[in-house]
Amino acid sequence: MDRKKTLLLSFIILLVGAGITTIIFSTEPTATREGATKETAMLVEVIDAEKGNFTPTVTALGTVEAAEDIILSPRVSGEIIQRSPDFTPGGFVNKGDELLKIDPSDYRNILHQRQSELQQAEADYQIELGRQSIARQDYEMLNDTLSEENRSLVLRQPQLNAARSRVESARAAVEQAQLNLERTTIRAPFDAYIISRTANLGSQVAVGDELGRLVGLDTYWVQATVPLSKLKWLSIPINGTTGSEVTIRNRTAWMPGEYRTGRLYRLIGSLEEQTRLARVLVTVSDPLSYREENRGKPQLMIGSYVEAEMQASELEEVVRLSRDYVRNNDTVWVMDSNSELKINDVSILFEDAGYAYITEGLDEGDQIITTNLATVVEGTPVRLEEQDTQAAAMETNEE
Repeated sequence: MDRKKTLLLSFIILLVGAGITTIIFSTEPTATREGATKETAMLVEVIDAEKGNFTPTVTALGTVEAAEDIILSPRVSGEIIQRSPDFTPGGFVNKGDELLKIDPSDYRNILHQRQSELQQAEADYQIELGRQSIARQDYEMLNDTLSEENRSLVLRQPQLNAARSRVESARAAVEQAQLNLERTTIRAPFDAYIISRTANLGSQVAVGDELGRLVGLDTYWVQATVPLSKLKWLSIPINGTTGSEVTIRNRTAWMPGEYRTGRLYRLIGSLEEQTRLARVLVTVSDPLSYREENRGKPQLMIGSYVEAEMQASELEEVVRLSRDYVRNNDTVWVMDSNSELKINDVSILFEDAGYAYITEGLDEGDQIITTNLATVVEGTPVRLEEQDTQAAAMETNEE
């Protein structure tokens, strides 16, 4: 086959291939995407907004301390010859109970001596009264007129005044000796809990020495720190008013659910140096559960850290919402009547540990979205699980 025939045959084959290819592409079916632009609503969970009057709490951390805390010291010196078995760390004593006794022998002898001195001074006074009476009779017999100064000397008035002074001084010495004798018995100044004891039988003690540490049983204080912005919501007693109720918890030492109640007592007029927070005092009665009506309740320990939940003033006509559902920049996600997401700006009047109390931006019955969403755009379609359930039930009924 010559070259011309070969070229002609190749050209014919190419034409035939091109024609077949054209026919194939012209007869291929067209694919369509039906509903591809339909947007799927996000599945969310909601709660209804609750509007009303609420009493929030101000939560603060505090330290327990004794309202009455003293170092017991003697007012006379001597040897301790007697000690009460209750005067031991951890012991309870009542007001007036005898704790220690100092050897009273020396003080008893001094009292007897002072009493003798008083008797002698009173006898001298009576003698001087007799002398003055005789001097007055002599003066009246003379029937002479003297100046007031000379008359006082003649009638022994200075001697009588001196005798009277000696009696008064001796009587005061007796009273002081009696006091010192009584002070050899050291008693509890109030109902107390014994923290420590540093004196024992045979100890030689002097005035002002430390014998032990006592704290009162009636009341403990909790000194807590509160932000300055929260003080206006607390009721601090003024002129006999009642302070806010306080719930005391020790989550480290007490069982879950255990607590003690107290009352806000005083605002301390200086800020805590490091945190610059306001300091308040809370009183707790019978902190050691010593009284019968409090038996079984947890005990407060001096120096322990506790949590104080202080009842704040009542807030009227506000929406209470968990702080978890308040989003960035004080916004709340709401599902509107068209099942679309709305971002509402809200005004928060007060926040406590668990809730935000909202005055504007939410109404009673608003459906608040509680689901955390990665991407949030105003107007995004949203749906509830029950809506899916209802739609599925309707489809089943139609079939």
